[in-house]
Amino acid sequence: MKPSRLTFLSLALALAFLPAISPAAAKSVASSSAAASGLKLIRIVEGVSEYELSNGLKVLLVPDASKPITTVNITYRVGSRHENYGETGMAHLLEHLMFKGSKAHPRLWEEMSQRGVQFNGTTWLDRTNYYETFAAKPETLEWAISMEADRMVNSRISGDDLKTEFSVVRNEMEKNENSAARILIQRILSAAYQWHNYGKDTIGARTDVENVSIPRLQDFWRKYYQPDNAVLVVAGSFDAAQTLKLIEKKFGVIPRPKRVLENTYTLDPVQDGERSVVVRRVGDTQFVGAAYHTVPAAHPDYAAFEALSVILGDTPNGRLYKSLVESKLGTGIFAWAANLEEPGFILFGVELRGEQNRAAFVEDNNIVMAKKVLIDTIEDLASNPISDEELARAKAKIDSDMNKVFNSPEQLGVALSDHIGNGDWRLLFLLRDRVKALSKADVQRVAQTWLKASNRTTGEFIPEADPQRAPVAAKVDMAEQIKQFKPGVALAAGERFDASPENIDQRTHSGQFANGMKYAFLSKSTRGNTVSASLSFNMGNEKNLQGKVIAAALTADMLNRGTKKLTGKQFSEQLNKLQAKLQIGGDVDRVAVYLETTKGNLAKVLDLVNDALREPAFDEKEFILLINQELARLESALKEPQMVASNLLKSKLNTWPAGDPRAYIETEQQIIQIKAIKLDELKSFWGAFYGAEHAEVAVVGDFDEAAVKAQLAKQYGSWNAQQGYARLVRPFQANKSLDIKQQTPDKANAFFIGRIALPVGEQHADYPALAFANYLLGGSMNSRILERIRQKDGISYGGGSSVQVSSQDESGHFITYAIYAPENRARLEAGIREEIERVRKDGFTEAEIKPGKESFVQQMQLSRTQDSSLAAMLASNLHLGRTMQFSADFEARLKALSPEQIKAVMVKYIDPAQLSVVYAGNFDKK
Repeated sequence: MKPSRLTFLSLALALAFLPAISPAAAKSVASSSAAASGLKLIRIVEGVSEYELSNGLKVLLVPDASKPITTVNITYRVGSRHENYGETGMAHLLEHLMFKGSKAHPRLWEEMSQRGVQFNGTTWLDRTNYYETFAAKPETLEWAISMEADRMVNSRISGDDLKTEFSVVRNEMEKNENSAARILIQRILSAAYQWHNYGKDTIGARTDVENVSIPRLQDFWRKYYQPDNAVLVVAGSFDAAQTLKLIEKKFGVIPRPKRVLENTYTLDPVQDGERSVVVRRVGDTQFVGAAYHTVPAAHPDYAAFEALSVILGDTPNGRLYKSLVESKLGTGIFAWAANLEEPGFILFGVELRGEQNRAAFVEDNNIVMAKKVLIDTIEDLASNPISDEELARAKAKIDSDMNKVFNSPEQLGVALSDHIGNGDWRLLFLLRDRVKALSKADVQRVAQTWLKASNRTTGEFIPEADPQRAPVAAKVDMAEQIKQFKPGVALAAGERFDASPENIDQRTHSGQFANGMKYAFLSKSTRGNTVSASLSFNMGNEKNLQGKVIAAALTADMLNRGTKKLTGKQFSEQLNKLQAKLQIGGDVDRVAVYLETTKGNLAKVLDLVNDALREPAFDEKEFILLINQELARLESALKEPQMVASNLLKSKLNTWPAGDPRAYIETEQQIIQIKAIKLDELKSFWGAFYGAEHAEVAVVGDFDEAAVKAQLAKQYGSWNAQQGYARLVRPFQANKSLDIKQQTPDKANAFFIGRIALPVGEQHADYPALAFANYLLGGSMNSRILERIRQKDGISYGGGSSVQVSSQDESGHFITYAIYAPENRARLEAGIREEIERVRKDGFTEAEIKPGKESFVQQMQLSRTQDSSLAAMLASNLHLGRTMQFSADFEARLKALSPEQIKAVMVKYIDPAQLSVVYAGNFDKK
């Protein structure tokens, strides 16, 4: 677990949505629909239109017609901060129960799955939100708005649902308990806060969740789940006027509640001195953290904490990285400034390998080196002031992150949810402007005021005669702070793009360079002038890749760590300045490059990628850092049930001899080989195998095709590898019988995984039926397996199945999996096997098949609307000699499937008696 700089854990996926609509157009929409809707236009900020209903519901419209996607997000201003004694976990528990159904939507998961809706809900300290993303269709939008209005006041918060869902929530608790870093952070925060609920985990105390009463839970729901405590966001492609009318029709009939929500008033006093906490658990990877109390997100000084999180915690340019990782005291660092409505915190941490020195208590309260260096680096800003270069780099990093946020309309309103929870959605824009206006004096003053020993919570206590205390953090006047905000200019809109296979093929220009490297270009107008590219370099053969699996993977990883022109830090800094996202990774026979940037920066980013591929630095210091990080990752996996089970399954089912490039290397052996490998082996592998004659590149978005073609031809058109290439054939290998139970001590959660070998590839006549059968069985949120183990039995937070097959060989496998409490192992396995047998006997119903086909196809359509995904598809098609017609044919074959054909592939291929199974967990615990 590694906290994000702007958000935290699962909230790192949150993205803001800025619209492609002018203020004049928004006023026109509001005027034309006001009479019908009764919604009052409050304001327009950079194209975001805010309305309010008479019942208090606030509405934000964020139109963006560049992609055929719509997202509906509703945020309630209630989180774990609002829970009273005995109520911890109520907000999170309601998040679960709100998916159980309502008066007009009794089977909510099924309805969402039938429409191909991607959905979720999240609970945080200040707010709870629910969102649905779907292909832009008026009828689906109407359904989503109607559903959210109905479950606001008609959700089925019942005792029967609570009985099954409690086991699921408990399973989620146990899953979280398996993360050493997450548990340590929770313990640090609980020690840092004496009275305030920010010190409590949103999932709640087990005793509160176990003993919650339905009447009390319903009272909590009725109090906070009301229109005057909610903000509804509709973003993406939709008709604004019709949407306003629909919102008025569905939400306008809900009366404004008579109760009054009182403001929370509990705040912590000044911290009296250093506080400490120690967590002792089984595991190899250790973490050391330090937290400091800070100000609310609306406070003018909060922007300085965002800058400090980069100056101190950035990888690889931050001070903590230099003092801890480069010195080999740690393998990774993190920093997180929590943006909250009330006085929050900033958190720093370092990850350590088991063989490294760790921060812990020793005699006389002395601190071992890692903890001492962590604290000294954070708190020595008075003697080692922030430089102009550090502040400029932090601003560039934050600006780059925010630009990526503003240019990405994929997760509608989720980022706005955090700022709504902080008091006002416009805080997102105010924070952006405050960061840009930061001075070095501002950041230095904030650091010296708050980052001091008496305001610190770590792992030790040191008494002082004259403690230096931080000032009391207080709330701020929201209205006064917002007055300082001056809206900027809204982004221009992209084109309305038809993502059908036929149109994609028609718009794509393909060819190859002199040495055989293939290319595919699809240029189109995009929001923020964004562009995505996918490059794939195929290399080696069965003979010359013998014994080179580890060298191949590490060589690709080293390409991210500097060139002959730029150090690793400078390389990372250049990417931030160019607002680029770059990923380079590799397997034994392939290196994949994915990049996202803007039209104006594309040429420079392609030059950086070329230097990384053709002139890598192979710096000795970076190599040592990479080795330590890989070892930390693998050593951590040795104790985690999911990794233990997956490793055992793959190693026991491996039939390739040692050294073969297709052989699976078990985790313990990977550790041995990584410890023994030398940098010269990576240099040698790069020199022998890297080249572009068997490569593919696809570019999608806003770019100049002629210029990009000329640049790529110059960079790669004559670059050839020394070693020959021939595809690694992976033929079908018959299934083995396997039944293993592996102990993982001191782990609350367990993992189940089973596999069946399949003589089927993507070209096989049975593949469409097999893929769709798996989708209904365990591949969707409304699948038979998930319905059984989560909704009906309530014994698993998550599970399902997948079918993974080769694109070129007639081979693959079926996998089924689940997390669960160890004591439920027998019930879990019985449930999964029974569901498979039931399908083999009776097949699927028409009520499952028809909406299932629609949902399956809509998900395929949705993936084609994402430029990064589309670039990867086009590159893959070049390698396989396909066009998008293959996708169109697959969809046609899927739509034509009969119930008999779907049942037949289940009978033919998915026999539960053939499952090779591994269980990993603490099965001996009492």
